[in-house]
Amino acid sequence: MIAMVTASALAFWLLAPIMVIAALAMVFSRKAVHSALCLAIVMICLAIQYASLQAPFLFVVQIIVYTGAILMLFLFVVMLIGRDARDVVTDTLRGHRVVSVFTALVLAVMLIVAVGSAVSSSQLGITGAAGLDKANASGGSNVIALAELLFSRYVVPFEATAALLITGVVGTMVLAHGELLHDKKHQKERYQDRMAAYRDSGVHPGAKPNSGVFARGNQIGVPALLADGTVAPESVSEALRSRGGIVDAGQLKAPTERAFATVAASRNRIDGELGGSGLGEGELE
Repeated sequence: MIAMVTASALAFWLLAPIMVIAALAMVFSRKAVHSALCLAIVMICLAIQYASLQAPFLFVVQIIVYTGAILMLFLFVVMLIGRDARDVVTDTLRGHRVVSVFTALVLAVMLIVAVGSAVSSSQLGITGAAGLDKANASGGSNVIALAELLFSRYVVPFEATAALLITGVVGTMVLAHGELLHDKKHQKERYQDRMAAYRDSGVHPGAKPNSGVFARGNQIGVPALLADGTVAPESVSEALRSRGGIVDAGQLKAPTERAFATVAASRNRIDGELGGSGLGEGELE
């Protein structure tokens, strides 16, 4: 008995209208979030089509890689930055509309030629496609047969595609952050900015001291001590300062204060002895 309707045909006729409607909604939607959700519908339906055609590897890759990783990442980024149609109102690249229309026409012609060739071949009784059953039988399963093709016959196009994707990612980063390259300051300009900040607001132009400098400990909660024994508050984390996890500054300054007091007392005593003996600085020389 020959089955009139197979599982793949049923999945195609049920999901194909949904995919077409979702694709049109993705193109004509005015918000990027809605377009991303419509694209997710198209990808999920395409994954079900792969499963109905006995292609489990493509089914899993379509769900995990494209729908689960790439598309969701794009959706989260769009939701975080809050882009909408009003943000993009001017052309950033000259002539990109002409190139886009030309590329769309070329793809449409290629699609029409491919579909027309398949239809005419089927009407003439020419069967060029072997089918998934015969293709999977060569390797024992769909995953093994696909791996043998990718890493043997099509290894060069596979690696070229990987290099193309990496190049596209790098190019996207350069285009998205190109303004940082123009605003990059050299060492002389950064030095002038630091000196201007020191002149206007008193910000020290040098590097911030690390925790524990000139102190009796080097833990992260010990603030650094300056040359006069005072505490440098910028030497410890702001989070530690807000939580009160800093060592008491009085304990850190106590040895330094005692040393300064001893030096001052010795100097006063020497000045008193010199003053009492009637000797001046000229006589000492």
